[in-house]
Amino acid sequence: MASLDHVATLPPVSVRLPLIVAALEVEFPGDAPALCELDFATPFQLLAATILSAQCTDRQVNATTPGLFARFPDAPAMAGADRAELERLIFPTGFYRSKADHLLQMAARLCAVYGGEVPTAMEDLVSLAGVGRKTANVVRSVGFGLPGLPVDTHVLRLSRRLDLVRSDDPVVVERRLNQRIDPAQGGTLSLRLILHGRRTCDARSPRCQECSLLQLCPTGLRRVPR
Repeated sequence: MASLDHVATLPPVSVRLPLIVAALEVEFPGDAPALCELDFATPFQLLAATILSAQCTDRQVNATTPGLFARFPDAPAMAGADRAELERLIFPTGFYRSKADHLLQMAARLCAVYGGEVPTAMEDLVSLAGVGRKTANVVRSVGFGLPGLPVDTHVLRLSRRLDLVRSDDPVVVERRLNQRIDPAQGGTLSLRLILHGRRTCDARSPRCQECSLLQLCPTGLRRVPR
């Protein structure tokens, strides 16, 4: 195994994080909309798809939303949806009753308060049913090209393994990462960490020997024989 001395010689986060950002950019090129694995045509569709992605794979959401958006492509249409039809359309994503609640309430509030358009401010987004900071940051960064750093389980896991932020609190991780990067990079950094977590840094069996970040990762260096 790697010696503790070897791990101890790693540079501080202020030095490693820009290198990690650069390595992930090479591994996963593109802007936030290109990196996002949810299919959407408008900010409203991205918002609805992200709500549906809770406890569901992006692949399943993408298999579901064409039929959903063909019937209810925007906030006015979804606000007037028949609940039984909506539940039938989103059934494959799981938790369909609560998700139908969220979609109907979200769309109704968009129509009542925001003229049917998706707002961009964090405080407005989190006032919508089914929308927390993670979803709001997805909409801001992917849908509008604004600063936003979504923190999901992958971002939490990689932040700890890479020793970027030692916290299990998504808000703390979001804030501390944003303090260390250009806020405009938040969306792409989050998406690249998510993609890296899905493809390489698995929760149970990380493939450290194949990892492009190995030499910057104290966890990986402890795991891989020298």
